[in-house]
Amino acid sequence: KALRATEENLKHFEAQRAQLEARNLELRNEAEKVGDKLDGQSFVVIRQSGETGILYGSVNSRDIANVVSENGFSVDRTQVALDRQIKNLGLHDVRIVLHPEVSAVVSINVARSQDEAEQQAAGINVLAAEEDEELLELEEFFEDEEAMQAAEAELGTDDADGAESGDMETEAETPA
Repeated sequence: KALRATEENLKHFEAQRAQLEARNLELRNEAEKVGDKLDGQSFVVIRQSGETGILYGSVNSRDIANVVSENGFSVDRTQVALDRQIKNLGLHDVRIVLHPEVSAVVSINVARSQDEAEQQAAGINVLAAEEDEELLELEEFFEDEEAMQAAEAELGTDDADGAESGDMETEAETPA
């Protein structure tokens, strides 16, 4: 509540101010120590998703706070500065506010499995790799299909020659 600016109230305020500033400095120093350890860390979140990489659900600030806390850091969901929920597979940078003057950026690796998370961390685009595999399978299929069609065409011409010559023999044998 508001107080009148009397000498007694000003002395009381100055005493409290010094205590508050000292406490804030302690909290800030602690947050900087934690921030130095936390900044640049990478955490894996396993979620189910479709073939296109869109999650069935999402990763929100509570999920991020839980995974960071499980790895030895004390983080509350209110400290996670997430503009919108994560709805795609991949690497996402998320800012964690440890103190009003201190924040750290962590990398959240959203993947379908631990193996996929390791591939993403190595810089491999998992979705593009899957598409490449599908394209290779399709190309192999069509190459085999083309070879098969060529073989059928070759056999078909042999059969057609044989059938034509056979038809001629049949016509020659038949009395007219």
